[in-house]
Parts: sequence; C-alpha cells; structure tokens
Amino acid sequence: MKVVIPGGTGQLGTVLTHALTAEGHDVVVLARRPVRENEVRWDGETLGPWAELIDGSDMVINLAGRSVSCRYTPANLRAMMDSRVHSAKVVGEAIAAAARPPAVWLQMSTATVYSHRFDAPNDEASGVLGGAESGVPGYWAYSVEIAKAWERAQERAETPHTRKVAMRSAMVMSPDRGGVFDVLSKLARLGLGGPVAGGAQYVSWIHDRDFVRAVEYLAERDDLAGPFNLSAPHPLPQRTFMRALRAAWGAPVGLPATRWMTELGAFVLRSDTELLLKSRRVVPGRLLDAGFAFDHPRWPGAAEDLVRRTRGR
Repeated sequence: MKVVIPGGTGQLGTVLTHALTAEGHDVVVLARRPVRENEVRWDGETLGPWAELIDGSDMVINLAGRSVSCRYTPANLRAMMDSRVHSAKVVGEAIAAAARPPAVWLQMSTATVYSHRFDAPNDEASGVLGGAESGVPGYWAYSVEIAKAWERAQERAETPHTRKVAMRSAMVMSPDRGGVFDVLSKLARLGLGGPVAGGAQYVSWIHDRDFVRAVEYLAERDDLAGPFNLSAPHPLPQRTFMRALRAAWGAPVGLPATRWMTELGAFVLRSDTELLLKSRRVVPGRLLDAGFAFDHPRWPGAAEDLVRRTRGR
C-alpha cells in the first residue's frame, strides 16, 4: 500500500513507519521540517504540493498535533487545539479534492476524551465523555474539548469515498528513547516509581506492537468506522501499574509522591500533572467486539517484554 502519515516524525509515527515499511508498504511522512528521504514538507494548516501525495494513496494516518508533554498554559493549550483541528481539517480538504481518494483515513485522537472516573471503565458505547467532572482542575475540561474538536474536524470533512476512523489512543508503550515507557522506566529504576497521590487513578496503555496491529486491523476491515479505543483491555491503578513495572526491572523500591511533589516535579520537567493524576479507565470495546485479539492484554507481561527489548536495544 501507499501510506501517507501527516505528523509522523514523533514516537508513534516512527513506530508505524518502521513496521509498515518492514512489511513492504510505501510510507511517506508529512513533516514541518523534513530531514529524511521519505519526508515531505507541509505546514499542517494549508493545502500545498504535499496534497498530491494524498491523491492515489491507499491510506492516510494523521498523527499531527502539538505534543502534550508541556506545561498546560493557556498558550500551549491553544496551540494543542489549533494544531490538531487545523491539521485534521486540511487533511480532510486534501482527501476531498483528490481524484483518487484513499480508502481509509485513520485520525489520531485520545483516551483523554473520557471522564476522570474510578467506578467503571469507559468503552465507546457506554463511556462517559469528560468535561463536567467535579473536584478536578478546571483546565482539564479544555483537554477534553481539544479531543472533541479534533474528532469533530474529521467528522465534518466531506469525504464520501473515504472511510473515517478516530483512534482514541491510550499511552503507547514502546522501548524507544524519550517515549513514555522510557520516562517511567527511569523513574522505576531510580526508586522513584511509587504511587502518585495515592495511586488509585487508572492507567490505560497499549503495547506498541498491539498498537500497530490495531491500526492495520482497522485499515483492513472496511466495515469498521467511527471512534475506536486503542487501549489494552485491562487498565489498572497507577500504584499497581508501577509495581509491575518495577518488578519487570527488578527494582524493589518505589518511593511514593504526594500531589504537591507531583506538581513540583511536573514544573521542573516542563510537563503537567494531568498526565499523571487523571484516571483514564478506558477499554477497547469495539475492537474486541470486532474480533481483534491482543498479543499483550495484561500489563505485567507487556512490561516484561518491553524491558527485554529495551535491554537488547
């Protein structure tokens, strides 16, 4: 297949590009600052020569959007919103203008769209969308609005000949340097990977190879459209999640962190506490109903596999 990946220079784009290229597919990445042979310039906002690559392609996987690994200032939140909405909108315009539009458009979204909750898991059918929770920072609602607007931009695109799928992804765990697994592993190995603010908040995750397999599954199944949760079927409390990660690394101690310690650490790392404190209890209802089988459904085994791959890097 000919695959176009807007915004594919980050961790997920690299994972997908390597996997799809290894399978013999022709992959082109749209990048603001292209440096590799398979990368083509675009600005994520306006149509340009890059749109010719969409015409005649088989699949578009749009991953574009400003990184969430930053302080959630008003300016950064607006940049997150604009980068996601504008890129989805212009990808839709390119598909609509194509003489030979792609068969499928997979649009990145996020599990953050769901409510901060502990009582029950969120699937696509009965899950509660966030934004109205009490007792959480007010700006968390804006993160939900970003996710909703991101999906809405795809929904509104006039692409009658292209199937559209919104991928509500949990954190993708891969052994690559700089990714979320790498960061959490460093904390675990330093003895800092204990419960955060009590550790009752749920962590939703997906193994990188299951992420790739899910993307390919959604691309191949022409009867599937709309939002899909890309997450392993067994989310677990943060304290349990980190205990399993410490065990995989052979790290016996995990010092706990209070909320104020988390705030201080996030400030130093130029990140935000929402990434650690929001309870994301998300399950892949539609994927399971469609017959998708996870190779790594539970975190302890997935963590052991990722640790082995990290050590063999």
